[in-house]
Amino acid sequence: MLLRQGDPGTHVLLLASGSALVTLTGANGEQTLLAVRGAGELLGELAVLDNQPRSASVIAAEECRVHVVAAEHFRPFVERHGLLAPLLRHSIARVREAETVRLELATAPVPARLASALGRLARASSAPDGTYTVRLTQAELAQMVGSSRNAVGMALKPWREQGWLATTPSGGLLVRDISAIQDHARVQR
Repeated sequence: MLLRQGDPGTHVLLLASGSALVTLTGANGEQTLLAVRGAGELLGELAVLDNQPRSASVIAAEECRVHVVAAEHFRPFVERHGLLAPLLRHSIARVREAETVRLELATAPVPARLASALGRLARASSAPDGTYTVRLTQAELAQMVGSSRNAVGMALKPWREQGWLATTPSGGLLVRDISAIQDHARVQR
């Protein structure tokens, strides 16, 4: 857990390496994947800029290296360097991305939602060869794409049979061919 939903904005994180999941937890503990962030991303800046509790959690999807910048240093730096407008544009882009994910959750079948989430993980991954490990269980993936664990298992089955991904001994996934997975999910729509 890098940042926890509801906590005060005492600092921002710069994700130097690795990738992280931005999740939203509902009142009954249900969790939804909002976004995936990769190296070079700034995390937690909204809570620092508006002095409100964190609106989402950020969880490491793989080993991460982060730089912590205290709020009392971040805000003056933003003001001194005229960064408020670029940060606003960046935040707007993130809202647009979240809206796309929300539409997908409401309208797309489970395989398409899962393929899209795995694609976001792939784009944010620090794996250089195109193969990457998702260190989430099927139950966690199900929560993040708004489905049941069984539905995720059924979506994964043909992809596993084709060799596009495999289950790791720790219960995660080794994704070998995200393009094939996404193509298959598009055809199944």
